[in-house]
Amino acid sequence: MNDQGRFYRVVRLAVMAVLRPLFRVRVVGADRLPRTGAYIVAPTHRSITDVPFTTFVTRRTIRFLAKQELFSTSVGRWVFEHLGAVEVERGAADRAALRVLERVLRDGEPVALFPEGTRAEGTRLAPLYDGAAYLAVKLQVPIVPIGIGGSEHILPKGSIVPRLHRVAVVVGAPLQPPTLESGSRRRAATKLTDELAAELQRCFDDAVRRAG
Repeated sequence: MNDQGRFYRVVRLAVMAVLRPLFRVRVVGADRLPRTGAYIVAPTHRSITDVPFTTFVTRRTIRFLAKQELFSTSVGRWVFEHLGAVEVERGAADRAALRVLERVLRDGEPVALFPEGTRAEGTRLAPLYDGAAYLAVKLQVPIVPIGIGGSEHILPKGSIVPRLHRVAVVVGAPLQPPTLESGSRRRAATKLTDELAAELQRCFDDAVRRAG
């Protein structure tokens, strides 16, 4: 394991030690995750805390996209680079960041993409972007939907002071991308995005119910 992997593991364990008892986090279906190989984690997004809660599902390092501002200081850059974060320009189609995620997937490691894009509100999913599905189709790797319930009450968009609330993380069945024997990659990605939307909503509904 390299220094980056060790740093990620130490930080993950420290975060879990604090957040798991504080928010009574329950993870359901983690055994559905592939034990080896590349896959794309696709969580719901209601709070900035969804990033650490997503890491609860596996000990493996998950590479996340992180907004450019987090890398603006030398300390911030060191921390987020050692956590394996991929710098992205918010509000732009950052092809360089997607190329990094593609390289990570080709190396057999998992990555995370929030298919709703920015943080949303409410119990219904926002329309999904098809970037995750496009990568899945291109590289023929599965997408794993993850519903996170309760985080919207802890630190919702626009809030500064966190509040205590139970959190549930529900892992759905991996979705296998269609092959490209017929049709275009874009049509296959659209089909997979539709499947992801249905399964992700089911996981989110379950997580919200469990979180109470």
